[in-house]
Amino acid sequence: MAQQSLGLAVLLTTLVALGPLSTDLYLPALPTLTEAFSTDVARVQLTLSVFLAGFAVAQLFYGPLSDRYGRRPVMLFGLSLYLLSSVVCMLSPSIDALIVARFFQALGACAGPVLGRAIVRDIYGPLQAARVLAYISGAMAIAPMVGPFLGGWLTVWFGWRANFAALALFSVVQVAATYFMLKESNAHRDPEATRPGRILCNFRALLATRLYLGYLLCFAFAYAALFSFISGSSFVLIGLYGLSPQWFGASFGFVVTGYITGTMFAGRLTLRLGPSRMVLMGALLGAAAGTLMVALVLAEARGVWIILLPMFAYMVATGLVMPNAIGGALAPYPKMAGAASALMGFVQMGLAAAVGIVVGHAYDGTAVPMAAAIALCGWAVLASYFLFVRSAGE
Repeated sequence: MAQQSLGLAVLLTTLVALGPLSTDLYLPALPTLTEAFSTDVARVQLTLSVFLAGFAVAQLFYGPLSDRYGRRPVMLFGLSLYLLSSVVCMLSPSIDALIVARFFQALGACAGPVLGRAIVRDIYGPLQAARVLAYISGAMAIAPMVGPFLGGWLTVWFGWRANFAALALFSVVQVAATYFMLKESNAHRDPEATRPGRILCNFRALLATRLYLGYLLCFAFAYAALFSFISGSSFVLIGLYGLSPQWFGASFGFVVTGYITGTMFAGRLTLRLGPSRMVLMGALLGAAAGTLMVALVLAEARGVWIILLPMFAYMVATGLVMPNAIGGALAPYPKMAGAASALMGFVQMGLAAAVGIVVGHAYDGTAVPMAAAIALCGWAVLASYFLFVRSAGE
């Protein structure tokens, strides 16, 4: 495997991290946007939810396109679109313009995670993919750990537009690195992959498989809980608990170390225990952590730690669930890994966008809506495991 190099691993990590970085970097600026554009919390949160909606829709196209034409050219197209849209975000004169620009930014950004996961499946095969994805996810978590911290300082020093300037510069580096370092990995190109009938047939076949559906739902609900925290945490921690943007970034970084911890455990234990057992361990921990957060919030316990400590535990659970769910879902599909990855991403982002909109509209000046969403999604992961993955014989 000539492409299994450190340089390629770093590039794939940054590509998979493009989506999270695009949301996490400017989180500390969300309260600032309400003042800058004289708007409300729900409308500002649309810059997150619309991003996820665009991210979800575009994945349905990137997967089949890459199955037909190859990963590399489709990746370069997506990254170029992301670069242009990031510049437009930076220059947006109104909240409506920013929302539209974020939609197009998402159309470009989703090429990174969708095709990055498919490339891992292409190169490393079904047995090693879950383990490699776990390590990539752990390294990728550096971006959301550093992103809010860096975004907080950029917002304080230069204003909210500096966050999108940083994303534009980052994408310039990615386009260049992809052009020079990424070789084509799709050895099973399907000339029929982009036919509407074939796309629908592939998606129908995937959803008819209980094991794939189970891993898909575990993955999507785990991320929806995470996105509940992403979309609500700045308003809770900054608006309710009075943290500065810089300290919010540090707090977010603390929570993300939980995800890194989970992925490191997953990388070490997946080959021994298998993806199914790792997902179960994460599902149990996530349900317990979400329930604890709700209990502390409803009991009106004081201190920012009633949010951060349960969320740290939930992020450990997410680090166990997400890479193993991806690896378990993609393993049986070498000839349509792009379509399988795309469908996972569509459901993941679509569900997260819906949950984010609900959390935004339900925000009542307390942490209850965010905590309740995290807990409910955590229990949904556990239910999905028992209803589909376990019943499929895994």
